[in-house]
Amino acid sequence: MPNKITRKRFIAQTGAAFAVSALGFPNLILPEKKEKLGVALVGLGNYSTHLLAPGLRLTKHCELRGIVTGSPEKIPIWQEEYSIPDRNVYNYENMHEVANNDDIDIIYVVTPPSLHAKYSIIGAEAGKHVWCEKPMARTVEECEAIIKAASDNRVQLTIGYRMQHEPNTQTIIRYGKDQTYGAIKSAKSGAGYRAYVPEDDWRLRLKMGGGALYDMGVYPINAVRHAVGLEPVSVRGEQITERTDLFVDADEYTVLEMEFPGGIIAKCETSMGDSINYLEIDCENGWYHLRPFQAYSGVQGETSSGTILEPYEGHQQARQMDNDALAIKENRDPIVPGEDGLADIRIVKAVMESASKGGAWLSL
Repeated sequence: MPNKITRKRFIAQTGAAFAVSALGFPNLILPEKKEKLGVALVGLGNYSTHLLAPGLRLTKHCELRGIVTGSPEKIPIWQEEYSIPDRNVYNYENMHEVANNDDIDIIYVVTPPSLHAKYSIIGAEAGKHVWCEKPMARTVEECEAIIKAASDNRVQLTIGYRMQHEPNTQTIIRYGKDQTYGAIKSAKSGAGYRAYVPEDDWRLRLKMGGGALYDMGVYPINAVRHAVGLEPVSVRGEQITERTDLFVDADEYTVLEMEFPGGIIAKCETSMGDSINYLEIDCENGWYHLRPFQAYSGVQGETSSGTILEPYEGHQQARQMDNDALAIKENRDPIVPGEDGLADIRIVKAVMESASKGGAWLSL
């Protein structure tokens, strides 16, 4: 069994991880003080179109200034909607030329996960700060390559876990850290939806980072890790597919367990076949939960003492991007450094290995 990880060590490995990886030099110094940092969205799919771009209209510390797309037909639509000049429009072949564009300070990679490493590294090597959507990448090696590229090029890297920026989620994390309801005894979490997508959608292709575990499983994994405030020492998992005609090579359902130091067990489930959305924490002196815990709005909860966690009324993605932009402007650690995304992918890969071995417990 691996060495036990204390709460203090967990915090050092996650919240302060970027500072460790960047030891010896500061983040990239911007050429001039800017009220708003310029963001280029890499990939103009549903999430960029309907959530990130509208969110960037609400942010105080950053704004949309550029796009990278492989769909030429989208360019005039985005240029008209967001007043993006020709000089700030790129495709995937010439994206590296963003290095010469002072309008753009940050590239936000919103492609299928199998392409996260490629374009995050291009962005870092161009001297731009990198925001990478979750899941961070498909493999541990890809995650490590992104982290190295950011460190080598003195740029900040953060992963798009918006829930860590959401106020009620931050309250839950604080409860665990302060042991508001006593020591944590167990945790449960689930995230999923019923997928109705075209047969060629990347979410159905394991090689592109699709399937329930990659697409949705990182939500409960990340939530439990931070709610408990420790890293798991072992995991097990099972993967199931019912709609085999649709999910040809990816999982439709995954259930998993994580064992934490002190014997804490977390049970998680994730799905692209059913709608599930909860985070429950049981402690020595009470309990608390969020239902839903992973949603674009309406995240709410309650505690055994009667505290009601009212929904945050703001725009989650705008809050996330403002926090991340402010971290760059103030040259401090981001809320979700690259090492946090790497930690989740280590668990994802271990769960997949466990499932291939009949659900056996595997040490991390």
